Amino acid sequence: MTAVTQPPPLPQPVTTLSRDDARRLALRAQGLLGAPDRRAGVRGMLRQLGAVQLDTISVLARSHELVPYARLGAVGRDAVEAAYWTPAPSDAPATSPHSFEYWSHAACILPIEEWPHFAFRRRARRAKGHRWHVMEDSERSCAAVLDRLKADGPLTTSELGGGRKGGEWWDWSETKIAVEWLLDTGDVVCAERRAWKRVYDLAERVVPDALLHDDLDDAECLRRLVAQAGAAMGVATRADLADYHRLKAEQVDAVVADSGLVPVEVEGWGKSAWADPAALAAPPRGRHRTTLLSPFDSLIWDRPRTERIFGFTHRLEAYVPRPQRIHGYFAMPLLAGGRLVGRVDPAREGTTLVARQVSMQGSKAVVPMARALGEAASWVGCDSVRVERCDDRKLADALRAELTHTSDQ
Repeated sequence: MTAVTQPPPLPQPVTTLSRDDARRLALRAQGLLGAPDRRAGVRGMLRQLGAVQLDTISVLARSHELVPYARLGAVGRDAVEAAYWTPAPSDAPATSPHSFEYWSHAACILPIEEWPHFAFRRRARRAKGHRWHVMEDSERSCAAVLDRLKADGPLTTSELGGGRKGGEWWDWSETKIAVEWLLDTGDVVCAERRAWKRVYDLAERVVPDALLHDDLDDAECLRRLVAQAGAAMGVATRADLADYHRLKAEQVDAVVADSGLVPVEVEGWGKSAWADPAALAAPPRGRHRTTLLSPFDSLIWDRPRTERIFGFTHRLEAYVPRPQRIHGYFAMPLLAGGRLVGRVDPAREGTTLVARQVSMQGSKAVVPMARALGEAASWVGCDSVRVERCDDRKLADALRAELTHTSDQ
């Protein structure tokens, strides 16, 4: 019989937190409580979160643009892109990147300082030998991609020779399979997107030398990622810590005791939890952000955690057949007063932001919803807001009146 590995015994909690304590710790850790660090800007926000998820869906904006908007306000979209990516100038040495793209919670933008932390994942991919696709001649195909990048500098898939064989989007060409494999295993890095296309370059040419080499063993990689996730969430269960960078539960168990996080008990959670000691040392204070959140925002991307902290059930319905949707294609939760108090499915028609489907948790959510819609409209260049549907007629009338009042000021 195969022995079952038991998790190590749990240490005694150093303190007990109320539900509200945990909620405020999470909000502050995510940059949504207290004054935003505008001097650090988008790059500072990225370092604080440790990962910003990428997604192809673009409604008001793409998700990686909505994340800094939620925390910093109306940062220009061009400024957001410039803060993330570091284009390589054609007539000068490449500037060291601030970030790179890799597989964390999903496809994410990550601070360049985290490059060494994912060595364990690059090694695991390399040991497996393939990911989604198997190459016809891996040695020849990978060598051809590396030779092109070495000779010609950073290139997109189309510049390398094309991404598809001609069929469905998943029917990748041999070149596309090769360059994505090299990205998975760390020979190639994406530190720039151009018109939403990945720009690939040699890791040895882009990643600073002090960070490039995979010197950290797996245990140290995991320890650092668990510590970072704990700091980015403030307080978290084992499942929360695992989900942030998509680790396995046993990987968290193996390193959490050495991560610097401390065991705590949270009222009503019914599960062991760990907290960032720096967060515990300073009670959260300051102003709550009122904003719409991307469904891929790291505050809410873990649905069980969102329900546990906010008592709010949220599901992305973009891939649900239209007749079965309840809240809409890209419903964005409304954060106000440190709570999730509604949601809206937005769209754009010319210079009008259209709230296609709105729901609010009572009359107190009307003013925050109007404010959030007005600010979002201004940010994306719209000059008016139109509410199409709301699940409560009285609240709909109140919201339309508030929007009219706000626009007249």
